[in-house]
Amino acid sequence: MEEILIYGSVFVLCAIIVVIYMRKLKKASEEVEAKIEQAKQDGLFEPVSLHPVIDLNKCIGSAACVAACPEQDILGLTRGKASLVNASHCVGHGACFHSCPVEAISLVIGTEKRGVDLPHVNPDFESNVPGIYIAGELGGMGLIKNSVEQGQGAVESMIRSGIPKDPATHDLIIVGAGPAGISATLTATKHKLDVVTLEQDSLGGTVFTFPRSKIVMTAPMDLPLHGKVKLFDTSKTELLDLWNEVLSKNNIRIREHAKVEEIRMTKQGFEVETQGGEIFHTKRVLLAIGRRGSPRKLGIPGEESEKVAYRLLEPELIHDEHILVVGGGDSAIEAALSLMEDNQVTLSYRKDAFARIKPKNREKILAAINEQKLTCAFLTNPVRIDPDVVILRNETDQSEFSIPNQRVFIFAGGELPTQFLEKTGVKITKRFGYTVKKHH
Repeated sequence: MEEILIYGSVFVLCAIIVVIYMRKLKKASEEVEAKIEQAKQDGLFEPVSLHPVIDLNKCIGSAACVAACPEQDILGLTRGKASLVNASHCVGHGACFHSCPVEAISLVIGTEKRGVDLPHVNPDFESNVPGIYIAGELGGMGLIKNSVEQGQGAVESMIRSGIPKDPATHDLIIVGAGPAGISATLTATKHKLDVVTLEQDSLGGTVFTFPRSKIVMTAPMDLPLHGKVKLFDTSKTELLDLWNEVLSKNNIRIREHAKVEEIRMTKQGFEVETQGGEIFHTKRVLLAIGRRGSPRKLGIPGEESEKVAYRLLEPELIHDEHILVVGGGDSAIEAALSLMEDNQVTLSYRKDAFARIKPKNREKILAAINEQKLTCAFLTNPVRIDPDVVILRNETDQSEFSIPNQRVFIFAGGELPTQFLEKTGVKITKRFGYTVKKHH
């Protein structure tokens, strides 16, 4: 009788634990489902670029992917399986992919409905034009750590395939000095290649244009000729200082402000011509440029004015000005937030609400609007930029009004350098749900 009581008590206790556990799982699942529904209402559920796709037949609900994601709230568990939540915030870390114990996650670019223009690149990073390689953001892998890995991988692929030696030409011309370009430059130097790196702007590429406080790296990476970089929550300044230090130690000079206008095939390899008319002869070319080759312009009168800019470099040097920031994405919001303390900032956005912005940015910008630290003009578009004012149009009733202005920052996105690539011979295809090949 005593044994029956003991076993019965144990059974009841186990049953209570199971019930409590199941209720906890159900509650957590309902919370995630509510977040998904909210994400759909906010326009954050549709992936923008590289994102995870979960094979529900393989997923065991370990939640390792949820814990591994540095961005948070992008993945969650519903009914014991992993699910995408705020998919548009995914920046392609790939941490979820690597953490999954049963390989139930694939990294995919584009969706069945929304395609992404991508150049043709094989697993060795070579394009459809033999000798021209592509790495980093242009190929769909925009995250710094991924771009660094691709830059290194592309050069190593060239070396494995063989680079004909010719004292009259360079071994390699690298176009772009962002994360992929810098990594490729360091790798080429490590292998004693004759390499020249050309950057249309400044060292760091798009990283250089981030506001100073922007966090640009959340995971460690291996940097050629340096080793493992274990900097978490790294600022732009710290990362640029590191790159400058490594390049300086290895006597590497990046050719800044040297925009490449054309790449032509020759019998010896390629001719790379810059905007200034300088011509480089090379056996191999690596395109490590961004997807947004040039900023998208509004096409309005006065846009060519000197007070108009498409990136914000030194917000701390701007004081006591009337500033217009155009755009509603993360870049525009971060710029407005960094300028509002010492200036009178107006944010002009063509839609009636912010969509597809990071949760922290949404929280900060809404707080700033509520506290009247800046003015947000929803449903407006600039129609003319004059020396002392900017004319905005209210898209609701088509009325126009002017605001005082000394400076304009436009963040309307950028245009894929399609014309440049097609002129070079690189084919571009719109990909729908294209799976990126990565290795565990």
